[in-house]
Amino acid sequence: MNVKPQLKIPATYVRGGTSKGVFFRLLDLPLAAQTRGKARNKLMQKVIGSPDPYAKHTDGMGGATSSTSKVVIISASTQAGHDVDYLFGQVSIDTDFVDWSGNCGNLSAAVGPFAISQGFIDKARIPQNGMLSIKIWQANIQKTIIAHVPILNGEVQEIGDFELDGVTFPAAEIQLEFVDPADDSGDDNAGLFPTGNLVDELDVPETLVAGAKLSATLINAGIPTIFVNADSLGYQGTELQQDINSDPKALARLETLRAIGAVKMGLIKDVSEAATRQHTPKIAMLAKPQNYVASSGKTIAAECVDLLVRAMSMGKLHHAMMGTAAVAIGTAAAIQGTLVNKAAGGTPRSTVCFGHPSGTLVVGAEARLLDGQWQVTKAIMSRSARVLMEGSVRVPDL
Repeated sequence: MNVKPQLKIPATYVRGGTSKGVFFRLLDLPLAAQTRGKARNKLMQKVIGSPDPYAKHTDGMGGATSSTSKVVIISASTQAGHDVDYLFGQVSIDTDFVDWSGNCGNLSAAVGPFAISQGFIDKARIPQNGMLSIKIWQANIQKTIIAHVPILNGEVQEIGDFELDGVTFPAAEIQLEFVDPADDSGDDNAGLFPTGNLVDELDVPETLVAGAKLSATLINAGIPTIFVNADSLGYQGTELQQDINSDPKALARLETLRAIGAVKMGLIKDVSEAATRQHTPKIAMLAKPQNYVASSGKTIAAECVDLLVRAMSMGKLHHAMMGTAAVAIGTAAAIQGTLVNKAAGGTPRSTVCFGHPSGTLVVGAEARLLDGQWQVTKAIMSRSARVLMEGSVRVPDL
């Protein structure tokens, strides 16, 4: 048997928002993995420990959840006026698949700090103390993100008193601006609302929803998202992970709805293609404010939130909220007539506070109606990020 030593690749293990992932500099990857393709996918799967039929990620860096089976590749920007290019990969846990179709809003918070600490930013720009703005090109979705990173004693400040529900310890606050987050690719189904409607009626099987019709808001902001009312699916909007993830029939039902919505949004041509696009679109369930107990045991009072949202990610109910889905929530909440805005009271708003399984989150958006079309100039939210480990990962030779 010809046994080769493991590859040793410089890497940093980072928490960003309520996710964590393995970060790489593009030029540190093996040459074959520096471009898109099978070699890169195989490498990222080996790093995470996928595909794992045991769904544990025992033999890799993943955590066997959608929030922890993530990889990021950072490089000097190819775009004028930007500091770095940021490519995100969602590694499937138990199937042979890496999804590069969307962004991770949570890990976006870690890109600016990583760029600074890894030498992508001219040292002359870094203040001794204060705030440094990093302009990021999100390569998956071809969009700009601006990260406002706190600097202390000439280095990225990681420790602080900013608390983020879904994250155990407080850290330093990083504000993110998602610039022009709507899909403007020019495709037939591009635009903030791919169907041109604030609310659509989806045709669904009678076995899934009584009456075979389901109202939905389909939006391309942050990440393609399908919003539906929780009660139309028999839920309260107060569910925690175990309430849904322990029910295989419920998961299959929600995946069927996601596939139907994906076709309606023009992301796939047939529901059979949904398995090849697991990361997008997201499906999120809405409810009006009500009291509930979060996964931490903390009581969330109805008067403290504008609405409740429960979102699915990679086929499971997310433990908190995906950052990109939060952008979609903030954007839809700002536009009267959407299901999100109606759940939040139906009034004009520039910010919204919503309840999720782990607690609450505030997100803002600037939307306007121009020539009969809704546009969003930016969405804003705060996250935090912290380096968990740095050095090298080791994987079997490709």
